[in-house]
Amino acid sequence: MAMGAVLSSRTFASPLSSSGKQHPPQNNKCTCSSPPTRDKFSRLTTRTTIFQVSNYSRSTSMERFQLSARFHQPVVDSSTNYLTRWFYNANLKRRRIECFLTSDPINTGWLKPRRWDNFTSLDTACVQPDYKIPVRTRADCKAEQYEITGSPLSPSDVPAEAVLIGDTNEISPWWQQFPKRWTVVLLCFFSFLLCNMDRVNMSIAILPMSSEFGWSPATVGLIQSSFFWGYLLTQILGGIWADRFGGKVVLGFGVVWWSIATVLTPLAAKIGLPFLLVMRAFMGIGEGVAMPAMNNILSKWVPVSERSRSLALVYSGMYLGSVTGLAFSPLLISRFGWPSVFYAFGSLGSVWFALWQRKAHSSPSEDPELSKAEKRYILGGSTLKEPVTSIPWKLILSKPPVWALIVSHFCHNWGTFILLTWMPTYYNQVLKFNLTESGLLCVLPWLTMAIFANIGGWIADTLVGRGVSITNVRKIMQSIGFLGPALFLTLLSKVQTPAMAVLCMACSQGSDAFSQSGLYSNHQDIGPRYAGVLLGLSNTAGVLAGVFGTAATGYILQKGSWDSVFQVAVVLYIVGTVVWNVFSTGEKVLE
Repeated sequence: MAMGAVLSSRTFASPLSSSGKQHPPQNNKCTCSSPPTRDKFSRLTTRTTIFQVSNYSRSTSMERFQLSARFHQPVVDSSTNYLTRWFYNANLKRRRIECFLTSDPINTGWLKPRRWDNFTSLDTACVQPDYKIPVRTRADCKAEQYEITGSPLSPSDVPAEAVLIGDTNEISPWWQQFPKRWTVVLLCFFSFLLCNMDRVNMSIAILPMSSEFGWSPATVGLIQSSFFWGYLLTQILGGIWADRFGGKVVLGFGVVWWSIATVLTPLAAKIGLPFLLVMRAFMGIGEGVAMPAMNNILSKWVPVSERSRSLALVYSGMYLGSVTGLAFSPLLISRFGWPSVFYAFGSLGSVWFALWQRKAHSSPSEDPELSKAEKRYILGGSTLKEPVTSIPWKLILSKPPVWALIVSHFCHNWGTFILLTWMPTYYNQVLKFNLTESGLLCVLPWLTMAIFANIGGWIADTLVGRGVSITNVRKIMQSIGFLGPALFLTLLSKVQTPAMAVLCMACSQGSDAFSQSGLYSNHQDIGPRYAGVLLGLSNTAGVLAGVFGTAATGYILQKGSWDSVFQVAVVLYIVGTVVWNVFSTGEKVLE
């Protein structure tokens, strides 16, 4: 005999429904039935339950059986005499956890009523405590609204969250149940953490290095800028390679490449300046493919309902990487010398690469360990297309949303690079902090960005889940990412105290982080198949904005003031806001 139970977050006791009908006890049995009703499939449904009552005590036994077109739900009352009441629940809606059971055919006898404390674990909820017979268990732990009907649940209705088969005492460990798509997201997060750790260590190590090798300020500037030579070179190429060969291959190549370049940096510096410049450019080549490759792989692994959160988490790895690099580099240098920071940070790439090779795949179809349920959830009814063999450049560049991405990325990075590269100078020259204080305060905006990027991602996915169109969500989040920094940079020119100035800088960068759920998520919206190429295009414009913006800021400061620097950034933020809201979209425009 098939038996079913529905576990709710509320107690099973419930008052008698006015629509139900209770029959007087006969032969120590009590019967209750509800009026016939039609469900949403026009099927006649009657709910009837028969209880076997023994001297009205706590040892009450219940017989529950199922007849054709009938649904049975026993409910144990919590009153002092423990009498059983009946209630009608044809359209009862609540948040629930469901556990559907199919017991062994031999277990057709009487069942004892279960108290609420029997349902504290999946084991006691899904296996009868008296028999402990292995059952086929399907557990759905997704909070949602539901309707109880007289028809059994179809196997096709199983969501992706959990399908457990076998004895519930043999459930796999939690780390094996962790969604594979979020394993890929976390590995991308750690790759970006290493990316910025290896990038910012030079900004600290350059101080003792310049003293040891006698470099002039012009030489130091040349060394710092050599990184961008390679970084610019592989933005578009990285996207092409990722779309053609897969994000796993390209991102793994990038991490190994820049890790080797980081470890060889001390040797190159001791050989000579030209070798150091080449090594820094090589490092830029490796890091240049990271963002396009990550965008490609997440476009295949992450459904649209989780896109903002996943990208925000990955990009927050960059911010936390800067915090980690700025915090640990001085400690390593002071204790072990400046080469130690390159050896320590660079060697971490080998650990990451070993995990990446074992756990990551370019797409769900390539992962043999991925469950069918999670694969259906990721794909959402669509099918994965073949890898890109040729890039339709004419088609891509003819789409206004693509140009909205390029222009907005340029406007965004102009202000962002200015704040991040000139912030220590501003703290030292304008706010009169010493170098140590300036270095510590530089960590604050990175922390703020890491926090608010994830908050923005959660808000964006929540809005999408509630039915707000993806286009409106992207425009809202990016408008915050543009107008927030514009507002706080305007206020920065009017504050009178250093504390308020630091607060304005932190708030500016915090609101800037909402861009991770705006333009940085839009590449996968408008062309998931060419997500790597699209990010390579827009990020090339972003890098150029950083290079030209940093140089232009120095020129402006020679002729004007910091107010002029901030005003240029505010104007570009406003231009980006207008372009984004007029031309961007969240719909797919590239097949």
